[in-house]
Amino acid sequence: MSAWPGRRTTGRPWWTSSWTSRPGGPGRRGSRRASSRTRLRGMFREAGSDDFEQIIRLYRQLNPDDPVLDDGSDAAAFQQILDSPALRLFVLELDGIVVATTYLNVIPNLSRSASPYAVIENVVVEESRRGTGLGRQIMAGTLQAAWDAGCYKAMLMTGSRTPSTHAFYRACGFSPDAKTAYLARPS
Repeated sequence: MSAWPGRRTTGRPWWTSSWTSRPGGPGRRGSRRASSRTRLRGMFREAGSDDFEQIIRLYRQLNPDDPVLDDGSDAAAFQQILDSPALRLFVLELDGIVVATTYLNVIPNLSRSASPYAVIENVVVEESRRGTGLGRQIMAGTLQAAWDAGCYKAMLMTGSRTPSTHAFYRACGFSPDAKTAYLARPS
């Protein structure tokens, strides 16, 4: 019996479930065609202080209209993230270059037997390397870190309206129908 309701306890990571070997490769039970692009394998790790510039480069691909900050506030926020045990910034490195990043927030909780939950933000894979399996690899590592922290669920939101982005998140195990998200911004 799993200590966490609804969690698989097969003894192997969730991303190695049997359907990943079905025709069509990884995805929703073989329903998607395997990409004609070469599948790559990067090194998943927690970000360190030397990764700042490479992560900012990826964030510019995610939000190209964001202003470039020259007051050091981005570097201060980066250091604050690195210093907090509940905030984890992950990277995927390929040949010494950071090609993907995610930001995991583990949030303490009083409900669900005081189990924390996770919010994943700023998921980005270098534009030239999308469709190569690196996105799934970094998401698998990020989700495993959430499960290892005892989180009973992981959530994310996307502002993308691109069907391939939504297909990617579904293939990573996220359900768009599980909850309804609302967003407020300062006026």
